[in-house]
Amino acid sequence: MLELNRLYNMDCMDGMRQFPDKYFELAIVDPVYGDVTQGGYATNQMGGGVAKNRNDYDLSVWSQEKTPKEYFDELKRVSKNQIIWGGNYFQESINQDSQCWIVWDKEKPEGVSFADCELAWTSFNSASRIFRFAWNGMIQGDMKNKESKFHPHQKPVRLYTWTLSKFANKGDKILDTHVGSASSLLAYHDMGFDYIGFELEKSYYDLAQKRIEENKLQIRMTI
Repeated sequence: MLELNRLYNMDCMDGMRQFPDKYFELAIVDPVYGDVTQGGYATNQMGGGVAKNRNDYDLSVWSQEKTPKEYFDELKRVSKNQIIWGGNYFQESINQDSQCWIVWDKEKPEGVSFADCELAWTSFNSASRIFRFAWNGMIQGDMKNKESKFHPHQKPVRLYTWTLSKFANKGDKILDTHVGSASSLLAYHDMGFDYIGFELEKSYYDLAQKRIEENKLQIRMTI
C-alpha cells in the first residue's frame, strides 16, 4: 500500500486499487470535466499568475474525455464520503442525489461571461454551503497571500481550508485523485491531515512538488 502524506505521479485508478474499502474518511476531488481548452476558457480563467497566456500552460491534459463512471465507483469504494468539484457535470456517473452541495461564489464583477460560481457534489446529508472568495484574474480574495497560478483549474488554498473546517474531522485520511496545483495538499498539510495525492501529468506533478516543498520551507522558517 502507498505511503501517506505523499504526492504520486501515477494514474489515480491504479493508485486507488492499492487501498482497501473505505480506507479514506474523505475524498476531495476535482476530476476532468472534458475539453475546456476551447472558447478561451483557459486564457480568461488563469490570468494574473506565473503564466500570462495559454501557451505558458500545459493544457494537453484538459483535451480529454470526461471522467468515466468507473472512476466514481472506485472513488466511492475507497472513501466513506466524497466532495466532487464539477459534480454538476457528473450527476449521471455519480448516480446518487445529494442534499448538500458546495457553492463557490467567485465574486465575479458584472459583465464577465464566465460562470459566477463552481459547484461541488457531496455525499453529506446536511445543508448546502456557500464559500465566497474572489478569484478573478489579478484579483484574489486574500491579496496579502496572493497565489501564483499555473494550472487551468487551480483553486485557492483557502477553499480547501474552509472545506476541511466544515466537513472533515480530526484524524481523517483524505484522498485527492487529481491534485493539479496542489492547493489541496497545502491545506491538508497545514491543518494536520494525513493524505494521498495523485497527479498523472508529469509537468504539473513537478510544479506541484515544488510548491509543496516551498510551502514546507516557509512554515519551517516561521517556527
